[in-house]
Formats: sequence, C-alpha cells, structure tokens
Amino acid sequence: MEEIENEYVKYWFENGVLINELKKPVHITLEVMVELIELRHQISNNKHQYWCMDGTKVLSVNKEARDYAAKYGQDFIYANAAIINSHLTKAIFNAFMILKKPEIPFLFFTKKEKAIEWLLEIKAKKEARLIVLKNVSF
Repeated sequence: MEEIENEYVKYWFENGVLINELKKPVHITLEVMVELIELRHQISNNKHQYWCMDGTKVLSVNKEARDYAAKYGQDFIYANAAIINSHLTKAIFNAFMILKKPEIPFLFFTKKEKAIEWLLEIKAKKEARLIVLKNVSF
C-alpha cells in the first residue's frame, strides 16, 4: 500500500479511494493548506481521485487557507467526503461550502465507512457511464 505523510497528515489508498488522516489537532493556515494540498497532489500523481478526507482534527481554517483551498483544493478530485465529529468542524466546513461552493460532489459524514461507500457509489456510476459512452457508436 502506497503511503505518504508529513508532520500534519498521512495519505494512503483503500479500495481505490484516497484516504487521509490528520496526525494531530491543527489550525490550518495558508502554509499548512499548501502543504496538505501539495502532498495530496503528490500521492495522486496529478490524477483524479475519490477522496475521503479527515476533518476530525481541524480546529480552524483561516481566510488565506480557505481562499487557497477554493482555488486549488479541488484539483484532481472527482468527489470528496469529509469525516467530521463535532459541531465546530461541521460549522467550519459549512461556512466553507457556503462561501466557496465546491465544483465537485462533496458531503459530510460521521462514519468513515459510510463516506467510502458514498464515494464508491459515485465511482461506480461514473465508470458505468464511461462504459456506456464507449460502446455507443454514431
């Protein structure tokens, strides 16, 4: 299993889904956000992924980090499921979604298993559409 990590986060793949786990509670500044996104791009090899994101240890996200995430955070992502475990984390992500509407499917979950199930459903639907399009002749 391929893994990559830095002082804040560890990324790996499970069943074709990119997973990450924050190592400790973190206030996400622009510097931290840049590192998180660059590491995700690195493990993704700049290819689109279905991403199950750990939001359980996010304490805050400053404006510069939110702006950077809005611009670059959706690169190479087909769909994103965020795992949350508190009302504070939910408020942080809800504010982000209101201010910076995601261009990809994005949902919150309290259980990792449900998040991965949702991502795999989206992946299966996308792959089924591609098969149909591949077999259509004009």
